[in-house]
Amino acid sequence: MRTAKFQIGQVVKHRVYPFRGVVFDVDPTFDNTDEWYDAIPEDIRPAKDQPFYHLFAENEETEYIAYVSEQNLVPDSDDEPLRHPQIDEIFHRTDAGAYEPRDQISH
Repeated sequence: MRTAKFQIGQVVKHRVYPFRGVVFDVDPTFDNTDEWYDAIPEDIRPAKDQPFYHLFAENEETEYIAYVSEQNLVPDSDDEPLRHPQIDEIFHRTDAGAYEPRDQISH
């Protein structure tokens, strides 16, 4: 098992698809359903033995939760804040533009 490349609060973007998001959880290896995994076309299906990231994700049209393998993510250098409505429940944005976990999750 390898160490996760990205950290909670880090903004990343998908290597192929046009979306970006902030990491809110990391699984050391694949931890989703076989049905979800099998729905990915075999020729682009990622290996299960790598970190998988839970993201508050967004594209030009909508916001959603994404589950993405490490091999498909790269750091995002865009300074624009993310608009996903759930980000404020877990993170606050610093003056420098970073997302830091809140001390307590608000309900």
